Amino acid sequence: MKLSTKGRYSVRFMIDLALHHGEGPVLLKEIAERQEISDKYLWQLIPPLKNVGLVTSFRGARGGYTLAKAPAEITLKDIVTTVEGPLYLVDCVDDPSLCSRTETCVSRDLWDEVAQKIAEVLESYTLEELARKHYEKVGAFTYVI
Repeated sequence: MKLSTKGRYSVRFMIDLALHHGEGPVLLKEIAERQEISDKYLWQLIPPLKNVGLVTSFRGARGGYTLAKAPAEITLKDIVTTVEGPLYLVDCVDDPSLCSRTETCVSRDLWDEVAQKIAEVLESYTLEELARKHYEKVGAFTYVI
């Protein structure tokens, strides 16, 4: 399994918003510059994050983006599953009807356990925790994965 650029950049975008939480809307252009990501690419990441209630947008001269919830309420799993979809490594774990061997397949059980462990790890990290780790590591607002 490999996390796509879309997943990695979405996490960076959301951590950047967490680092500026409470300061008002943040311009996409500023995030793009700090994260060294094209603003056109970031623009494509926003709709799914906005649709599930993780990001809020504001129009106008003082417009931009903010987290729709407190950083402590948003997990890495929320972000990754929003932009990447289910965490399952094989389709039969998500939909057992795809395979006639579901009831007797040991490898399916293994892939299910792996998916559960990935979900547990991603669920254990909030944006608040990642922002704190960022400050401990670099002590500034720049952030790069």
